[in-house]
Amino acid sequence: METKPLRRGWTTGACATAACAAALEGLWGEGIPGTVSIVLPRGERPTFAVVHPRIGDGWAEAGIVKDAGDDPDVTHGAEIRVRVAPSAGGVVFRAGEGVGTVTKPGLPIAVGEPAINPVPRAMLDEAVAAAAARHGRGPDVEITVSVPGGAALALKTWNPRLGIEGGLSILGTTGIVRPFSCAAWIASIHRGVDVARASGLLHVAGCTGATSERTVQALHRLPDGAMLDMGDFAGGLLKYLARNPVPWVTIGGGIGKMTKLAQGAADLHSARSRVDFAWLSRLAGTDLTGCNTALEAAGRVPGLGQRVAEAARAEVARRLPDARVDAVVVDRAGTVLGHA
Repeated sequence: METKPLRRGWTTGACATAACAAALEGLWGEGIPGTVSIVLPRGERPTFAVVHPRIGDGWAEAGIVKDAGDDPDVTHGAEIRVRVAPSAGGVVFRAGEGVGTVTKPGLPIAVGEPAINPVPRAMLDEAVAAAAARHGRGPDVEITVSVPGGAALALKTWNPRLGIEGGLSILGTTGIVRPFSCAAWIASIHRGVDVARASGLLHVAGCTGATSERTVQALHRLPDGAMLDMGDFAGGLLKYLARNPVPWVTIGGGIGKMTKLAQGAADLHSARSRVDFAWLSRLAGTDLTGCNTALEAAGRVPGLGQRVAEAARAEVARRLPDARVDAVVVDRAGTVLGHA
């Protein structure tokens, strides 16, 4: 059976740049076009359909509906809207409706600034410079980026924990969303570590899901800013912590994923790693090869959850030799099966 290749999409940064380019034609040119093309950081030149064009006294505004391709992106279908107006000098960025403001240190954007990341800012700068040269203008523009409904969408992202208040971030490094690349998730893990370090937190916790997160947070009485939504990306978190250390690291998760971590897996997704029941049998001291899940095995062997926690802790400590490390193994209800 043939499978269709997954369709790629465009980042919020690319959409904002396209909306800005269209709006600048309304401000300086003969009107806002129906479509607009931009150059992405790697030289690709996509074309976008422009929506909701508006021109007023000293301003112009255009929107682009984000198409994330086949990626399950929370901002797929959102309108990225940009209003441009003359500035007192240079390019000035503003956060409109649904775009957040940075309130904590540690992010690549200063506290008090709109949550428009460095690469999208550079892309917007280039769009202004190109339009200014084309129309014989100075590159002095105020850019207000809005995402109608963005404040509600932001609650489904890491932004509240990262101290980005009021809405979404405008993101992207290449301008392209590659389906299921997980790059955005791993980048969010990295930013979570950065913000925790900048906030002076000495203890962070990476958990595989909401259940283990609730258990670990209650166990250690950790603030929200210390909780890192690791998901399946244990390797991504631990590799970043090795380069950007925090004194105390807790890793928590269900017994299946924690068993895979203990075995040395960096990606805990079921499609990319599996529980080795021969390995688990050796850990338990009895034959478990007939079990379907690690949780079933734990039900057969008293204390197996604790042994998995100890083995997972040893693996994490191997990767983070200078940190204090503990591991928490839970069942589906969040009951602690092991804590090492």
